This record gives sequence, C-alpha cells and structure tokens, in this order.
Amino acid sequence: MYPKAFSLSIEGQNRTTTEPKMTEAEPSNNSTVAKPRLVICIGDIHGHITKLQNLWSNLETQFDPQHFNAATIIFLGDYCDRGPDTKKVLDFLIDLPSRYPNQKHVFLSGNHDFAFAAFVGVLPEPQNGVSFKEGWEEYEESEDREGWYKGDGYENMHLEGRRWAGHIKVGFNTIKGTECKGSIYDAGPTFASYGVPHGSSDLLKAVPDDHKKFLADTVWVHEEDDVCIEDEEGIRHCKLIAAHAGLEEGKNVGEQLRFLKAKETHVPKIEALSGRKTVWDIPKELTEKPTIVVSGHHGKLHIEGLRLIIDESGGFENKPLAAIALPSMKLVRDTDNLTK
Repeated sequence: MYPKAFSLSIEGQNRTTTEPKMTEAEPSNNSTVAKPRLVICIGDIHGHITKLQNLWSNLETQFDPQHFNAATIIFLGDYCDRGPDTKKVLDFLIDLPSRYPNQKHVFLSGNHDFAFAAFVGVLPEPQNGVSFKEGWEEYEESEDREGWYKGDGYENMHLEGRRWAGHIKVGFNTIKGTECKGSIYDAGPTFASYGVPHGSSDLLKAVPDDHKKFLADTVWVHEEDDVCIEDEEGIRHCKLIAAHAGLEEGKNVGEQLRFLKAKETHVPKIEALSGRKTVWDIPKELTEKPTIVVSGHHGKLHIEGLRLIIDESGGFENKPLAAIALPSMKLVRDTDNLTK
C-alpha cells in the first residue's frame, strides 16, 4: 500500500541511509505535462538560525527557481528554545512572505511554541468558560519538581506557560542525556535571545508585537488536499495532514481535526502537539484513502510509507536540520555541501 522505497528510520547520528536518487528538478519524460507542486516540510528549528539559513540556501540551490518560488513550505513547529537565536529565527520566518510572495508558507505550532505563546499571553481563551487555572490541577504533583513560574501574570496562565518559564530543580534530563536549560522546555536560551534572564516577566515587554502575532497565528494542524508522492509505481495523488506530533490513534480523525482547528485551549496538554507513542502511527481511519501524515517533534528522522517524521536534529547542536521535498521524497539538510 505504501511506497517500499522510502522506509527508513534514523535514531542516532551515525546511522546511514539510502535515499531516492531522483531530484525535484529532473525533467518529466513528457515536457507537456506540468510538474507536480513542490511541497517542502521543514523539521524543528529550535533557535538555530545558522542551521535554518544554511538549509534554506541548500533548498534554493537544489530546486529549479521557478518551482521553488511557487512551492508550499510547511514548517513543522518548535522554532524556539534550546538553540541560542530564537529571536532571529522568528525574524527570518516572519520575513519570508515578503521575500517569497509566490510561496505558500504554513507555520505549525509545536509544543514549545504553544508554551511560549502561553507565557506571553497570546493563546485564545478557553471556549467552554473554564479558566486556565483549572488545567493546573491534573499535573500539580509536578509543580515543585518543575518549579512552575510564579511571577507576574501567573494567576491565570495556561499550564504550559508556567512550565516553560519555570526553574526545574533536577537539572539533568536523563532521557536526552543533557543538562536542562532553565526549564523543562529548555527555554533559557529563548529568554536570553530577547535580552532578559530566564523566567523574567520582562520577556512580556521584550518580545515584539510581530513575534507575538506570529505565535498567535501558528496553526495546530494543516491539511492539503492534493499532494503528490513519487515511488516505483509513478506519481500518486494523496491528501496530506501536518501536525507537530501527529494524530491520535483510536480517536475519530474528524473530531481531532475540528478540535485542533478550533484551538481548544481548555485542555492542559494537547496530544497532537506534545504526544509520543499515541501519535506515532497513522490512524487506521486514514489508511483507507492515501493520506500523508507529516510531523516533527520526536527527535528522529522516520520515513515509513506515508508516515513522515522530520526532526533529525531534535534541537541538538551536533545534529542536522532536515527537510523533505515532495513528490520526490528527497531529503535536504543544512549540512549538505550543495553548489549552484
């Protein structure tokens, strides 16, 4: 059912892979047939502006200019934290529509971006009349260990904003094998990129209005009705759904999409943005019609059939920032040495 040629999973930096040899710029055998639309999905950036700039340059180099300038570019979320230059990353992304007016840009919210938005107060209010404070109760046993934020404005702040700006007591993340940078979200570098100490309410004034608007406007899910994918059988037309972590198995897909499009913030944690095992696979409901489900979030590069997880860097300095281009399924990285 799914293209066999594109099955790979990278969990460590030393794993090698075999990629399809075709490129997006190769001419069709029939010159009268228009090329399928170029769709590029870019993994989690996490404050690494140099990686983003290098990846973008490689994408421009790799694809025909006319094709690239009309492409749909889907950013899979997590623009902030861990890396040193969140502010510069947001400046770069905000500037793209004016630099490339014929491209379509989609900016998904990652769980880190959601938490950043919660702290600076640009999440929509819950639609069912409850307060954000009611969402704290389910996780209050973690408050002391995670050192939830208690500064100005915390009284009705979404749980994830408090966790994001908190001061975690256990400074070493045993799962990632790294020291925590301020909070459980590694948000310290984001504060520093705006020139304020981690956990300071001064960030509310330091973040420019256009950055707040960017965070407020990020979407929790994105759908594309006709995206092509190329395999040994030729070109296939598929639906594409992009969500930062993925869609939950065992739950009605239509209901999930309605919830995500409505940005229902009464839920303290949104699985499509922050889940792990529950959102790894494509829901069976979507296997009846060819549907590409693409995500970042998981700190891995995993391509199995139509399930695409593009987060090779995981925000780590020593791992590459990756993008995947459709229909060719070609991977492009910031570390590629491409020349025009």
